[in-house]
Amino acid sequence: MATLDEIRSAAAKRIAEAGGLDVLNDIRVNILGKKGELTQLMKNLKDMAPEDRPKFGQLVNSAREEIERQLQEARDRIAKKARELQLEAEVIDVTLPAKKAQIGHRHPNSLALDEIERVFVGMGYEVVEGPEVEYDMYNFEKLNIPANHPAKDEQDTFYINKEILLRTQTSSVQARVMEKGKLPIRIIAPGRVFRSDEVDATHSPSFNQIEGLVVDKNITFADLKGTLAEIAKQLFGEDTKVKFRPHHFPFTEPSAEVDVSCFKCGGKGCRFCKGSGWIEILGCGMVHPHVLEMCGIDPEEYTGFAFGLGLERISLLKYEIDDMRLLYENDIRFIKQF
Repeated sequence: MATLDEIRSAAAKRIAEAGGLDVLNDIRVNILGKKGELTQLMKNLKDMAPEDRPKFGQLVNSAREEIERQLQEARDRIAKKARELQLEAEVIDVTLPAKKAQIGHRHPNSLALDEIERVFVGMGYEVVEGPEVEYDMYNFEKLNIPANHPAKDEQDTFYINKEILLRTQTSSVQARVMEKGKLPIRIIAPGRVFRSDEVDATHSPSFNQIEGLVVDKNITFADLKGTLAEIAKQLFGEDTKVKFRPHHFPFTEPSAEVDVSCFKCGGKGCRFCKGSGWIEILGCGMVHPHVLEMCGIDPEEYTGFAFGLGLERISLLKYEIDDMRLLYENDIRFIKQF
């Protein structure tokens, strides 16, 4: 009993003088641990008279509970003091300006693509996608560009092997859709394409195209002209005019390149249109009968038109951006303008 009283008083004194949680943990281990003083004291039970054991065990348990309570109170006291010191050290000046949250911005390409898709969907077109890693058959052969055709050299293709390549145009999606034979067809196919070009203000080895295709009975060049005229007005303003110039594409016949009147000067001539009053935006034409035939569509019964425009080209024009490289440098100062 004398030893128990000594342990209790010594524990109370050490706990009261403890200045940290580490010290309290040492006290707990020394007194209440497996080899602690109270645990060793309990081993004396076997040497006591049977009638004294219950009372002694009760006293030891009472001392254990008292010491555990004192330890918990000391922990709370030390934690509270530490919190007070922390609050004193971390004074908050509520008059200082708060940190401004950085909010993301839409990329000009995304803005332009959303607007183009909105216009075409409103005209009844469906937006479709296709693989960026494509077969030569869909990228070239089914588009009337057979082996050794000069157009293959003009596009500087990235080949993976003789039959597989990185697509040079999203026209490959048109071939896949026509091959399914589900007519009539009215689609646009936006997506990334790849060509071995040098990087400069107007070229990149990876850029985005939007191809359009309509196949149905009695489709004429007049339908193509009317469609593109409406698209130009929707994108660049109601006063925009279009001009068609003869051109050649292997997968369309006849073919044309399309210019729009400069929306900066109204066609009078300025720096933006290089004094001509017109800006080139896309290529188009009537789908070549041989292309329809290779895709399983009867050219005697069905006709169609196709067109293709560069998404970056539209972005540069709409937002008056001088250098295509700005679209890919991820400079937040540039992106914030949109």
